[in-house]
Amino acid sequence: MKLLRTVVLLLALASGAAVARQNDAQRPNVVVIITDDQGYGDFGFHGNPVVRTPNLDRLARQSVELERFYVSPVCAPTRASLMTGRYCYRTGVTDTYLGRALMRPEEVTLAEMLSPAGYRTGIFGKWHLGDDYPLRAIDQGFQEALVHKGGGIGQPSDPPEGNSYFDPVLEHNGQSVKTKGYCSDVFTDAALRFIEQRRDSPFFLYLAFNAPHAPLQVPDRYYEPYRKMNLANAVFPRIGHPLPREADPDTIARIYGMVTNIDDNVGRLLGRLETLGLTENTIVVFLTDNGPQQVRYVAGMLERKGSVHEGGIRVPCLVRWPGKLAAGRKVSAVAAHIDLAPTILDLCRIAPPRGVAFDGRSLAPLLAGRETAWPDRTLFFQWHRGEVPQMSRAFAARSARYKLVQPAGGGESPMPSKPQYKLYDMLADPLEEHDIAAGHPEIVAQLRAQYEAWFEDVGRSGWAPPRIALGTRHENPVLLTRQDWRGPRAGWNAGDLGHWEVEAQAGLYDVRLLFTAAAAGATAHFALGTAAVDRPLDAGAKECVFERVQLGAGPGKLEAWIARAGATSGVSYVEVRRRQE
Repeated sequence: MKLLRTVVLLLALASGAAVARQNDAQRPNVVVIITDDQGYGDFGFHGNPVVRTPNLDRLARQSVELERFYVSPVCAPTRASLMTGRYCYRTGVTDTYLGRALMRPEEVTLAEMLSPAGYRTGIFGKWHLGDDYPLRAIDQGFQEALVHKGGGIGQPSDPPEGNSYFDPVLEHNGQSVKTKGYCSDVFTDAALRFIEQRRDSPFFLYLAFNAPHAPLQVPDRYYEPYRKMNLANAVFPRIGHPLPREADPDTIARIYGMVTNIDDNVGRLLGRLETLGLTENTIVVFLTDNGPQQVRYVAGMLERKGSVHEGGIRVPCLVRWPGKLAAGRKVSAVAAHIDLAPTILDLCRIAPPRGVAFDGRSLAPLLAGRETAWPDRTLFFQWHRGEVPQMSRAFAARSARYKLVQPAGGGESPMPSKPQYKLYDMLADPLEEHDIAAGHPEIVAQLRAQYEAWFEDVGRSGWAPPRIALGTRHENPVLLTRQDWRGPRAGWNAGDLGHWEVEAQAGLYDVRLLFTAAAAGATAHFALGTAAVDRPLDAGAKECVFERVQLGAGPGKLEAWIARAGATSGVSYVEVRRRQE
């Protein structure tokens, strides 16, 4: 009888699984494409007369465009909100480097939301939310990952041997691999292979280009046509705010070359969907992560990357789903990165996981053109470089009509003693040309109060940094870089000094320090918890290994530095390997 009951249960489970697979197969595929530091004006479909983006221009004609779409002023915060549907301050991500771009592992990503519904999940390109366990993309729901480390190639998160946009060293499912080709082409090639695998089940593809972010490395065949063009400011439409200075033509040529390369790769991706017969059942979302880094055409908007003015946070967002969403429609409602996760779940008919509290709303009714109640709301954006966010520093509050901006204190600039509140009527003045704060103090007060309530709310969980795990079976050894160290002296320059917030498993470890050539009389130091070791270095030494270091279990600050004649400086890398004994 027990055997019969077991057989019946197994048959029932198998039948249920078959029905689930059938339902899963009917769900749409999802492709999210995001580019890095590509501004609102870097597209033909936004009036740029020079840049060549025929595939993206075509995608715009085939899509619903969210005309008033906003992101964070810099990249990692945007990516945290995109992945979770929540404001970045809730996720632990406050900045782009020095340990402030690590997303808390308990956050539930879009990949983790889609996987239980039968989706294969893959990321190709830029993750920028943590390089080590438990913070990597493969720890956060992505079954396939080919990514670079940190915030970009050419940063301290590069492997010790260095890296380049050409033939880059990347991380494939947690293992370093040397690839062949230009980075944007390599990521697209991997994305195409991912699409072609198991086409009988739905997939979520996150293609996150690291271009056109600096360093501006680009194949000559894309750079040369622009190098020969007239790229002076006068060539571009004169609307809104003039550029603060003449743009550098060589810089623009490199950026536009990178943009056209991205456009070609988007064309390859869309073409492959068509060839495989997947176009009709694939939702394609395209957006960028913030405004442009360098001075260049930005369609008359004010400022650029890092600013909470329009040029820093307003970006294109296209959503294509042939047969389901009308091509060429424009949605004028204000929307943001926090809306994409709930929107995608809604379009895929997947309920949000229990316990996940979205800050965003589903835009599905607006995308479909359905009559729907859409209450006004205020969206918030803020950023500065620092360990802890500060009230009123470099923020914007955007309602359906008005935008309150306090732009001072962004980046590393100091906060003035008297903040400068500016108010814009965005319906009458979408380019922020006329500050009306003096004439509408009641609206300024209302939006300030809303902002201050929001700031208190998103900071309730505190600002304790996420920790990198040492000695787990998921990642051993762990390579720590200056991308993720913290502290008042932390930075990317030679004499800087920082520490890493870690969580160690108890055991014996081998610890390897890598640094620039040591001067005579220098000493290497390592400390974590009760463990503290040091060793004199030979002149010219570039590494030091401490073997069989006993580490206790628990959280702590890992420190590694070089001392000489009373001066200290940090190392470039720390490799921590738990011994298998």
